Amino acid sequence: MSGHLKTLTRYLIETRREHGEQATGDLNGLINAVTTAMKIIANQVNKGALVGALGNHAENAINVQGEVQKKLDVISNDAMISETEWVGHLAGLASEEMDDFMPIPSKYKRGKYLLVFDPLDGSSNIDVNLTVGSIFSVLHAPEHKGPTTLQDFLQPGTEQVCAGFALYGPATMLVMTSGHGVDGFTLDRDIGAFMLTHPQMKIPEDTREFAINASNSRFWEPPISRYVAECLQGTHGPRGQDFNMRWIASMVAETFRILTRGGVFMYPTDSKAPGSSGRLRLMYEANPIAFIIEQAGGKATTGRNRIMEVQPESLHQRIPLILGSKNEVERIERYHQEHAQGLDREFSSPLFNVRSLFSGE
Repeated sequence: MSGHLKTLTRYLIETRREHGEQATGDLNGLINAVTTAMKIIANQVNKGALVGALGNHAENAINVQGEVQKKLDVISNDAMISETEWVGHLAGLASEEMDDFMPIPSKYKRGKYLLVFDPLDGSSNIDVNLTVGSIFSVLHAPEHKGPTTLQDFLQPGTEQVCAGFALYGPATMLVMTSGHGVDGFTLDRDIGAFMLTHPQMKIPEDTREFAINASNSRFWEPPISRYVAECLQGTHGPRGQDFNMRWIASMVAETFRILTRGGVFMYPTDSKAPGSSGRLRLMYEANPIAFIIEQAGGKATTGRNRIMEVQPESLHQRIPLILGSKNEVERIERYHQEHAQGLDREFSSPLFNVRSLFSGE
């Protein structure tokens, strides 16, 4: 069935040639190693309880993020490390599941790239059999001869060489960009290869669909409350049209939906966790997803700044994230600007007043 489709390996070689890039094979080799790890993870996710992969890693197991660590979190992290550390294309790697970055062991050849990744995004969905995934970002390793340092990793998203994510759902998929648009691949399990099935994905500029965790509405900033309230008012409100609301609690699944039919995903700044400006990790969640969204014609912002221009301050830095269809994201940015200038004081909505449907009172 997939004989007429292009394999990922052929796609990587032809893409480098097409854009006149020096095809040393290093980046292609690294991507192939990453996707091999994704196939291993997909197999474990697919088998689930059959191989004892469900449930928590250990009693009271908490990772560096302060989150409950699942068995599949550890399995996925181990798979990503074991398939990439030895190939000779990396100087170091960093993961959501590890406290610190990991230099490539001296027994392996040192390469010219750095890899940062979230081995299993949406792992809270594992035990209820909903879509999860993996996210990765590739950066250039600075050209120094000394050991890899933390500072080497702290590059803004504009410096990314390549980024992508896998979806472990009804089909296993890979979505990827190296700065020449966004392409999607489906794993053909019969031959064990990713095949190009969604070339040059584009996000519609307009949408009538948004995704946000409404249970946090009492913690939102006024610009987000304003945007959501206007959407919920539908044809009788200022937007003059009905909107649908979605929430999967898996960013890779939300992102893929936006890539295929448009929409907005919001995990904004809120007051639920005092002292934290956001909830998602900049280095291995927000930056790679923002790279993909922008390459598909969408936008990704904190509400105030372009995600990929944020200078990282730490490996596990958290940040707010709003992404998706260009015109809606720009509207949300405008609402933030108007709020900062005091131009939205006329805005009020019974949906978010005290003792309202979303007030939490």
